[in-house]
Amino acid sequence: MDHNVARRAMIERQLRPEAVTDGAVLAAMGSVAREDHVPEEARSFAYIDRPIALGEGRSMMPPAAIGRLLSELAPRPGERALVVGAGSGYSAALLESIGLDVTSIEGADAGAEAKADARFDLILIDGAVEHVPQPLIDRLVEGGRLAGAVRNRGVSSLVIGRAVAGRLGLRTIVNADVAPLPQFDRPRAFTF
Repeated sequence: MDHNVARRAMIERQLRPEAVTDGAVLAAMGSVAREDHVPEEARSFAYIDRPIALGEGRSMMPPAAIGRLLSELAPRPGERALVVGAGSGYSAALLESIGLDVTSIEGADAGAEAKADARFDLILIDGAVEHVPQPLIDRLVEGGRLAGAVRNRGVSSLVIGRAVAGRLGLRTIVNADVAPLPQFDRPRAFTF
């Protein structure tokens, strides 16, 4: 399989039709080898527009989903980014290719895995979560952006938000096939 051809086809047939218009994002997705970020047995499927299993219950987001989230975030060179649920490293590699200073963590507890005083211009949650915990929102600078997928009753929707006075309002972009990210389940309410 010619991965360069598959990468160009991904841009023209998956990204552009899904409103991925940011030039820097398109350039990054056209140059970062997605196939290098999946298990060996999945390399021939690296460019399909579906989640790709990474093992241990983790999956890589489909190209159109990650492309749309990054396009909505509008990352700029020199910004500080936090990738939560870094998994394969693909999303972090895309942001680094654009020129961002990237910190990657796996779990929901950003305070335990990254410097406690670090603040970020943008946060990308690389998977679907039931809720965005406040400690993660607190990592954004004032006006900072957060994007990811939120699951509600089994349906994942891509969302984007901006931090204002320690709060984050999320706007739904579109429903997407994004696999759940472990450790981000909503706390269960007390029941009898």
